[in-house]
Amino acid sequence: MKKREPISKIMSQDVITLNTQQGLADAERLFKKHKIRHIPVISGDKIKGMLSYTDLLRISFADAVDDEDKSVDTVVYEMFTIEQVMAKALTSVTPNHSIKEVAEILAEKEFHALPVIENEKLVGIVTTTDLIKYLIDQY
Repeated sequence: MKKREPISKIMSQDVITLNTQQGLADAERLFKKHKIRHIPVISGDKIKGMLSYTDLLRISFADAVDDEDKSVDTVVYEMFTIEQVMAKALTSVTPNHSIKEVAEILAEKEFHALPVIENEKLVGIVTTTDLIKYLIDQY
């Protein structure tokens, strides 16, 4: 295992994003379609927050619906905006942070995903799943 391997080696670069003008029903559709749990929220090319599937579960019964079901009951989603539900106080990393440093941040803060930022622009996302896959590849 390389001690200073950068997070850019394992981060997802093709990031699914939401913008602040989209609705929560759009978010749920993206979560289910792409089988992901975290979506960065952007305005232009700047990150404004992070929305997790858990954030949706807190305000709805989204988990009571079959993951394969593409229809979404949007009544509760129309009561909130993405900006009201997303996490705004973000911790981010750069592509040059080491995998070890990122793992320490995720463990210490009990996060499951971090946006990867370079020159104030979102360039990727790294998740605990990315770290687990990396560790599996090492053995």
